[in-house]
Amino acid sequence: MTGFLFDLSFYLAAPVWLLMIFAPRWRWTERIAASPLTVVPILAVYLALALPVFPELWTAVSSPDLDRFRELTALANGAGAVWAQVIAWDLLIGQWMYREARLRGISPLVMGPLLVLTILLSPFGVLVFLALRAAKRKPASPVPTPHPA
Repeated sequence: MTGFLFDLSFYLAAPVWLLMIFAPRWRWTERIAASPLTVVPILAVYLALALPVFPELWTAVSSPDLDRFRELTALANGAGAVWAQVIAWDLLIGQWMYREARLRGISPLVMGPLLVLTILLSPFGVLVFLALRAAKRKPASPVPTPHPA
């Protein structure tokens, strides 16, 4: 069951990532990426994995120590819970990057590979995005809408 939940955490995030990468201009992608609720199913998986090892989890986070963290991740549910948490937070970061890129007029052809990098190695993806975002200082101007006469 733990292996299934471990895999499920990624499969729950994958559709949102796929939309942001392959359908970035679709209006439903915009709506979905704007919602923080995309992580709720992943966090449900996190809870299912974390609750059975809650004492070890609490010890690892309330008194951070490398050995305690190793003990937590040596447990299948502990490692699975950490993985689900990473998947959820990476998805939120990816959604923020997607929305910022749209606001700043950064091309989906640039963002697609950058979002893939973020899925795989989010700290690298975020750093590259922050540099790109700094280079595009101003948000793109919205297209003016004609006023009715």
